[in-house]
Amino acid sequence: MHLHEFLKLMDQFVHSKGWYEAESPRPQTPRNIAISLCLETAEVLEHFQWSENSTQPDQLAGELADVALYLFQLAHLSQIDLEQAILKKLRENYQRNWDQDQVK
Repeated sequence: MHLHEFLKLMDQFVHSKGWYEAESPRPQTPRNIAISLCLETAEVLEHFQWSENSTQPDQLAGELADVALYLFQLAHLSQIDLEQAILKKLRENYQRNWDQDQVK
């Protein structure tokens, strides 16, 4: 499945829950989604709080999926082509040298 297909599925899900409606209890604003993204990311960290590896890989997979969905939603709401942004960032990162960047 391609990234744009995931984005479409995510958008369909949000529509089906009515979260795009003006009076939604879960307004889909960039700010709200960014907060949710951070909260879900913290739930990923809980899996590694006291060990190097998650002892619950199925639950970790679910948390990673939540993070990805919030990321897709934030990109969608911000009108960012996430696929293009990722490709651009990878091109930029190939030009970087993190060890030299830290010396500056």
